[in-house]
Amino acid sequence: MTEDMTIIGEEAYRAAKELLDAARPKKDQILLVGCSTSEVGGAAIGTFSRPELAEVVFGGIYQATQEAGVYMAAQCCEHLNRAVILEREAAERYGYEEVNVVPQPKAGGSFATAAYKALEQPVAVEHVRAHMGLDIGDTLIGMHLKDVAVPVRIRTKQIGDAHVVCARTRPKFIGGERAVYDSGQM
Repeated sequence: MTEDMTIIGEEAYRAAKELLDAARPKKDQILLVGCSTSEVGGAAIGTFSRPELAEVVFGGIYQATQEAGVYMAAQCCEHLNRAVILEREAAERYGYEEVNVVPQPKAGGSFATAAYKALEQPVAVEHVRAHMGLDIGDTLIGMHLKDVAVPVRIRTKQIGDAHVVCARTRPKFIGGERAVYDSGQM
């Protein structure tokens, strides 16, 4: 299993790196991650929480976010209404109100629990408006992305047995047919 865990960590890093390369984030933007360790391990979402897998997946993604200079946010499972765990500094920077909850593998999910344990000053918030997202195992992260999400296709299609979907966001287009848009923001 150690070899499998190493491969899963590498897949997580690679998926995050590919997304970050495609999204071209600015410093201190937020990458939201939703992750079902049940799906990563080959089970149905919500049926087989795996803290050891969560730590490996978190480690790979966190390394990529640190290299890119962006914050990582971890979406909790539905038992915590999909609250988000992130660094206090990020929550304060973006004006997100802290709520009082500490995720656990069966109430918040293993991935959010791993994030809470690993971040320097973790806090929980109810909502974020992330600049990009990495959905591992079809966890439905859309509620925490900015309004206009754009799919990002990456080469890494799975982490373990979990399906991977990525998105970045862009500013809304306004002004109608006579408007001129900045192609660098498309």
